Order: sequence, then C-alpha cells, then structure tokens
Amino acid sequence: MDSAADTVREDDPKAPLLPLHDPIHRSQSFNSFIRSIFTMKNFFVLLGPLLCAFVCLFVKLNDGSRNMLAVLAWMFTWWMTEAVPMPITSMAPLFLFPLFGIASADDVAHSYMDDVISLVLGSFILALAVEHYNIHRRLALNITLLFCGDPLNPPVLLLGICATTAFVSMWMHNVAAAVMMMPVATGILQRLPSGPTQSILVTNFCKAVVLGVTYSAAVGGMSTLTGTGVNLILVGMWKSYFPEASPISFNTWLFFGFPLALLIFIALWAILCLLYCRKGSSQALSAYLDKAHLRRELDLLDVDSTVDDEKHYRRHPGWGSLFKGRAGDGTASVMMATLLFIIPNKKQPGEKLMDWNKCKKLPWGIVLLLGAGFAIADGVRTSGLADVLSEMLDFLEKAPYWAIAPAVCLISSTITEFTSNNATTTLVIPLLIQIAQTMHRHPLLLMIPGAIGAQFAFLLPTGTPSNIVGFTTGHIEINDMLITGTPLKIAGILVLSVLMPTLGAFVFGTNEPLLNLSRS
Repeated sequence: MDSAADTVREDDPKAPLLPLHDPIHRSQSFNSFIRSIFTMKNFFVLLGPLLCAFVCLFVKLNDGSRNMLAVLAWMFTWWMTEAVPMPITSMAPLFLFPLFGIASADDVAHSYMDDVISLVLGSFILALAVEHYNIHRRLALNITLLFCGDPLNPPVLLLGICATTAFVSMWMHNVAAAVMMMPVATGILQRLPSGPTQSILVTNFCKAVVLGVTYSAAVGGMSTLTGTGVNLILVGMWKSYFPEASPISFNTWLFFGFPLALLIFIALWAILCLLYCRKGSSQALSAYLDKAHLRRELDLLDVDSTVDDEKHYRRHPGWGSLFKGRAGDGTASVMMATLLFIIPNKKQPGEKLMDWNKCKKLPWGIVLLLGAGFAIADGVRTSGLADVLSEMLDFLEKAPYWAIAPAVCLISSTITEFTSNNATTTLVIPLLIQIAQTMHRHPLLLMIPGAIGAQFAFLLPTGTPSNIVGFTTGHIEINDMLITGTPLKIAGILVLSVLMPTLGAFVFGTNEPLLNLSRS
C-alpha cells in the first residue's frame, strides 16, 4: 500500500519537484552555510586584497613603487596566515605583476627558473639519491651515536647535528649544505613517534633539530668566502670599486668570519636549548634513541660502495671561468644529477643509480617559493621601491662611529627578509660605499655589516632557500621561525656590533684614513 501511495504521489502533477523541508531544518542549513563563509581563513583570504587596495589608495609613492608595495602586502598576508597554500601564493607574481604593471609575464616567468633554482633542483635529486641508498641514515646514526651520550643528552645531540651542518656549510654553498643535511636530521627524527601520540617534548625537539639545521647552514656559510654567494658579491664589489686596495683573500675573511660565525652559532644553540630542550626531554627521547640499539642498526646497515659517486658534488672555485662565465652552480648541480641517471649501479644489468620514479618526491613547492622570492627581488628593484628603501639610509651620515655597524646590519637584515640575500647585498652595498665616502669612513666599515646583515634572514621561509628547505619538512611553522629567528637576529647584530670595530679594524684595517684608498 505504501509503495502504491508513493507512486501516486510521484505521478501527481501538483506534487512539488523538490523535497520539502521543515523551517527549522532550513534555518539550520542556512546558519551552517553562513558559518562556512564567515571563517577566519576566508577573512585572511580577503585581507590580502584589502591591504593591497589600501596601499594603492592611501600610500603616497610613485606608481611603480606603490604597486609593488601593495603586491607585497597582499602576498605576505597570505604567506603569514597560510590562508592559501604557500605554493599557490608563490605563483601569485605570475598574475599580479603583469596586472599591476610591475613586469611582463615573460619577465616574471624567467624568475622561476634561473641558475640558483637549477642548483636547488639538482641538489634535491642528489639528496633523493642519498636518501635512496641510505647514506643519510648511516650519517645520522653515526652523529647520533657520537653525540647522544649515555644517558641521552638532547642539548649535546642537538649540538652535534648543528655543528656538523655548520662545518659542511663552510666548504660548500649553504643551500646545498642544508639540502644535504636535512635528510640526515629527518633520518634521526624518523626514529621518534609521530602523529597524535607524539608528546610535546618530542615535538619541541623535532622543531629544534630542523631549525638548528636550517640556521646552522646559514651561519656556517658566513665563515668562508665559498659558503655563500653574498660574501663573494662583497669581495667582487670591493675589488671593482677599489682596485688599488688590498683584496679580501680567503684567509683574510676566515680570520674575521670564523669567530663571527662561531659566536652566532653558540647563540643559536643556546636559544634552541632554552626554547625547545626542556626538562624531561632526555627521558622522553631515550626510549627511541638507545645507544646499543643504534649501534646494532648501524652494523646491519649495508650501503653499497657504488654510490660513492653521489658524494662528489661540491663547490669548485673557477668552474665558471673555464667556460668564460657561461656556466654556473646550477650547471654543475644538474650535470651531476644527470650522471646519476647514466651511471650503472652495478646491482642489476641496465639499472642506473637513479630513475625518474625515485624523483616523484621532488618538493616542487620549494621551487615555486624560491621563484617567488626571485620575482619579488626583481620587482622591488625594477619598480623603484628599491630606491625608496635606499633613501631611508641617508640618516647614517650623522650616526656616531659605534652605531654604524649595528644600524647598517639592522637595515640590511630587515630588507633581506623581503628580498633574496644576493639581491639585498647588490642593492645596499653600492649605496653604503657612497655614504662611507660622504662620512669619510673606511668603506668596509659599512660594507661588511651590510653584507653580513643580508645573511640574517631568519624570520620568514622566503628569506633564503635554506629556510625553505627546513620549512617544507613539516616540523616547523612560520611562528616557530619568528620565535627563534628574532632573538637569533638580535644576537647576530650584537656580535657584529662588537667584532666590527675591534677584530674587523685589525683584520681589514678599517681605522686607516680614507685617502689611502683609490676608487675606480
């Protein structure tokens, strides 16, 4: 009977086409719909364009500078709030820059594939190869065994991981060092529980390790000329502007750079221990990092000797000069990565060291984020916003001697959070040279704090590729970088403020009269 009645109702031409709901249910559905719209995430999505519009309407700058500042407000709002996935926000310059007249679509697209990004891509493939053949696990186990202690001492283990990263970064590019050491660090963290069962003590230690590797790569690179491109830019500009002056040699920089990096490294380790290695960490970690068990696992780990070729990638001074400057770091990185797909692994006939299936884990989000950083750096320069920032440095002409280094370092370290390290150095140093001439001061008294400050990009993932490598592990968030990076930046500025007028004056002769220098 019910079935027949239902059939009659379905055939009734007066029956409603849509099912009827009672008013209470309709009200609940409407309220749920409203709540789904008015969320904090959607608010932050709208906040980006609103801030952009505010800058365009009320900030008094020339059109290019104002539009670039507006786009920065939009993008950094989305980055800071993560209202939109970070890789998607990283692609925003591809449509925002042309729409706001900052750059053409082709020019913006070129920023997403240059020599540095080629270096990073090649390094990621090499890192995947290291991970595939368990080289990172062997190194991770050795570091853990050497520094974990018995009983386990988390601060000492953290010191060992960070010190190893800093040492590696002294002799190779800091980005490559971060890419190489991050799998080692995460290899140690893989032994710890994850997910809902992970205690706050374990979570904090994971953050400390990832932040330690990220920042240690940057700090270690300050020690030598080969550790970062910023130091090479500084030396090149010094030679270009003052060809008759004594050049800055590798050893000269090492005498100043190593003590500087060492003191900043100690500050980094102390900050990480205070923030993340709290009481009870040893007991929480010791169950998963037992020394006897680690030693047994290391004995069982068999790493085939045929993968030694993977460790051949390092920075070779003079590479570019062999090809009249046409070859760069990315050339070497991609070439070595390509060889992994050609060299046999001597395990099975026809099998190579790497195949493309192993590369499916390539972190393309990092590539997009890095490209966005380069696009922003180009946009800041071409839009005229760089000139506006430069005009803010005029007050340095009236600064007392002791305040020069901290003031220059603070300004440079602020700018570098929004542009690449190299772009900041290229932007700031020529202006500092001009100001030094006006002040009748030795140019290196301003140039070195400007270059070192450009490497203090500790607050945002976009500040440097090393930060991006750490951020994409999933163990840290932007707030963690802000909480750790702020005191680290302050410590770095304080260390430089003390060393520059003391050790710097001894090593670089910054107390000499300006008349002894000739400018081209």
